[in-house]
Amino acid sequence: MNLTLDNRAMKDVYIETLIKLAEEDQRIVVLDADLMHSNSTIRFMEAYPGRAINVGVQEANMIGTAAGLAATGKIPFSHTFSCFNTRRALDQIYMSVAYAKLNVKIVGTDPGITAAYNGGTHMPLEDIGVVRGIPTMTVIEPVDNVMMEALVKDIAYHPGPVYLRVNRKEPVQIYAPGTEFEIGKGKTLKEGKDLTLIASGIMVAESLKAASMLEEKGISARVVNIFTIKPIDKELIVDSARETGAIVTCENHNVINGLGSAVAEVLAENSPVPLERVGVQDLFGEVGSVDYLQQRFAMTAEDIVAKAEKCLARK
Repeated sequence: MNLTLDNRAMKDVYIETLIKLAEEDQRIVVLDADLMHSNSTIRFMEAYPGRAINVGVQEANMIGTAAGLAATGKIPFSHTFSCFNTRRALDQIYMSVAYAKLNVKIVGTDPGITAAYNGGTHMPLEDIGVVRGIPTMTVIEPVDNVMMEALVKDIAYHPGPVYLRVNRKEPVQIYAPGTEFEIGKGKTLKEGKDLTLIASGIMVAESLKAASMLEEKGISARVVNIFTIKPIDKELIVDSARETGAIVTCENHNVINGLGSAVAEVLAENSPVPLERVGVQDLFGEVGSVDYLQQRFAMTAEDIVAKAEKCLARK
């Protein structure tokens, strides 16, 4: 399949969209934990210096400050690398934001192996699992810039806390401009009858490649993008299970407690079928390019094909 790399960094498209939204709504404010250049939030500060706060390397304090702003009616977006916005600030997210029913948007950048050369200490392979266990939390992973532009406004006005998982770099373009999205509803990108590949984030492009490779082998693979991990689109998952009879999940995350686990829960309760999970197999991250890490952790299109064939043998 011929997939094109978007030359616009996802972090730039995100912040440009947020700046435009902030022109219309003065309640939108931005917080960052000393990564304003890395996250492009410096551009928001330049546009609205009175509505942006760099709290320094104080992630837990940033979430507490965001909660206070939300309590006064503001719509705060808090930013740092995904590892710091979840592991380091978990108690504040749980108690100060979610338990208090406050409207804070938590933006985690460099998810999974996209942390690349920042290595294992900065590589969040558990962040979805950490936040999806929090009541009232919505968890979203945009796949490309088209989706990012479309979803920012919806996220801002979605009630309650939202965790937004953002790849800072240039994404592969998956969707045509003008595509509409709904929080909590997945998208079928390719129809198929033999099995379904359910993917999120950077693994959507790999799944589309894998579907083409499977087609060459005479296997018809459906490809579904689940971009809202919580609340997950149970109807689409169950329909895919009943219509194709086998599922392979593909995620840039530990296979434990991420997309694969969420899909497994839906299948176990509604339509049990053979399931295989592509992702990091309960390991810590390490230093390397994204391409190297995809090979290292068996997250390539070829690995998806191998899992699909294994899944079909169990069908």
